[in-house]
Amino acid sequence: MTEPIRLLLADDHPVVRAGLRAVLDTEPDFEVTAEADDAERAIGLAATVDVVLMDLRFGAGMHGSDATAAITARPEPPRVLVLTTYDTDADILAAIEAGATGYLLKDAPPEELTAAVRAAAAGRSALAPTVADRLVHRMRRPGTSLSRRELDVLQLLADGLSNAEISRRLYLSQATVKTHLVHIYDKLGVESRTAALAAAQARGLIRR
Repeated sequence: MTEPIRLLLADDHPVVRAGLRAVLDTEPDFEVTAEADDAERAIGLAATVDVVLMDLRFGAGMHGSDATAAITARPEPPRVLVLTTYDTDADILAAIEAGATGYLLKDAPPEELTAAVRAAAAGRSALAPTVADRLVHRMRRPGTSLSRRELDVLQLLADGLSNAEISRRLYLSQATVKTHLVHIYDKLGVESRTAALAAAQARGLIRR
């Protein structure tokens, strides 16, 4: 008999974990063996499973992308399937660069979720259609797509940080931050912070 795919549910909302467990427990080849309500705990439990279903935001704790990077950096790591409500370019790129095998949104139907888990366990990528569309768009228009660092700067700008605060947060010089802003304005076709944030929100590049 084939061993079941062991799963870890990493999400800080008990109701979400319960809902996921209810769906996944109906599949005979799945076994939910662990749950984590923060990213740090997920890192500690990851070695015991085959696939981690990872949320991206855990309140004030470590971000899910950072936990994903820590998990995938280990020898023979489990697969990480991001399951979140966030579909901005910044979140998607951070997760993929961290080593996530797949990226789904929480409104995915059960059959899409179970198929993604099986794909991840087999080492195949599993992307929500909207996520796949974003990545294809970036590949087709690389000259106008914001880099990961530019998206980081833009998100911190949206969070209300000044240039000096962004500089400290990202360990960049203020001159480098200003250079990134110039490139951001150019790519978005705008001339001010306010216009840049409006354009970024309209394109789904940053979290509101």
